[in-house]
Amino acid sequence: MEKKSKFGTAMNIGIPKESIDTQKIFERRVALTPAGVKALVERGHEVYVESSAGEYSGFSDAEYEKMGAKIVFSREEVYKRAQMVVKVARPTEEDYNYLCEGHLLFGFLHLAVAPRKFIEILLERKITAIGYEIIELPDGRLPILQAMSEIAGQMAIVVAARYLQNEDGGRGIILGGIPGVPPATVVILGAGVVGQNAIRAALGLGAHVVVLDKDIDKLREVEKLFDKRVETAIANVYNIEKAVQFADVLIGAVLIHGALTPKIVTEEMVKKMKPGSVIIDVSIDQGGCVETSRPTTIANPVFVKYGVIHYCVPNMASNVARTATYALTNVSLPYIIEIAEKGLSQTVRERPSFGKGIYTHAGFCTNKNIAEIFNLEYKKIEELL
Repeated sequence: MEKKSKFGTAMNIGIPKESIDTQKIFERRVALTPAGVKALVERGHEVYVESSAGEYSGFSDAEYEKMGAKIVFSREEVYKRAQMVVKVARPTEEDYNYLCEGHLLFGFLHLAVAPRKFIEILLERKITAIGYEIIELPDGRLPILQAMSEIAGQMAIVVAARYLQNEDGGRGIILGGIPGVPPATVVILGAGVVGQNAIRAALGLGAHVVVLDKDIDKLREVEKLFDKRVETAIANVYNIEKAVQFADVLIGAVLIHGALTPKIVTEEMVKKMKPGSVIIDVSIDQGGCVETSRPTTIANPVFVKYGVIHYCVPNMASNVARTATYALTNVSLPYIIEIAEKGLSQTVRERPSFGKGIYTHAGFCTNKNIAEIFNLEYKKIEELL
């Protein structure tokens, strides 16, 4: 018999502990804060939290229990009890065994760079996979990704400042310079949310900032926001090559909704960069916009190629796990509640733009970009509901 909450259907919701495998991905965030769990429990839902899930974000099992969560001591049990599984990162290979037919799965899934095996499991087991990174508002904004992008943009400058120091192999310069010594040049590719937050942080430290984007309206917005304290240029091959050559710090902040990021900085361009300069490829979670980039981890965040330090951590917001978990809960909880109580069909009917956030449903790929990348049959989500 279908359970009822105070506001509609009641659902069992599972929150597994994220992977802490330092050789692959070290994910410190947790999907919901204790306060987020309380909001669900008060509405009649049952929430199962794997023991120690909130440890790295500073939330104890006792805090979750106090808010009404049921603590379970194995990941398998979380998946078995849950109708909806709420994660941060894409499930690991161990998790594949626990995904059950009909599960609703929320998380930063980034299927464009996912193993094909994972996508095949989603389809075979008829899992409804909802990607935080592609959930849209009617105006095209990405509300959940935006929160993490705001963090990543600020962190990019903090990371750059560290790796410019001699001890970490950098050029031995500070971002802001001092009287008589010029500041570092920070080149930012992309004037979206990551780019704008990186600009704000870099200017705050006194850096010389150059921003490139192919959208002239975005560049106008940047000039207006920052009172013309930023150099702007159209992101064509000539301008990118010229800017990269003079950069002390290069930040890749390019985003194509739900698709692989184009490689706009070539290997030849990287070869011409200053020795000890730093690349922060924030776009790495969708493949990266620098040809020499490859994913790194929080435990081993950098590598050097052609004398240039590369920082390519896909989940860099995980390094400020508490802030990131609060931010994630703020923006994801309304969607979790809506799906839990109204169901997928009603939610998509009432909020058509939400349908763009669904990767797979009922055994079909419902995202055109992913269908093209992996040569899968594509169906519109509306046809399946």
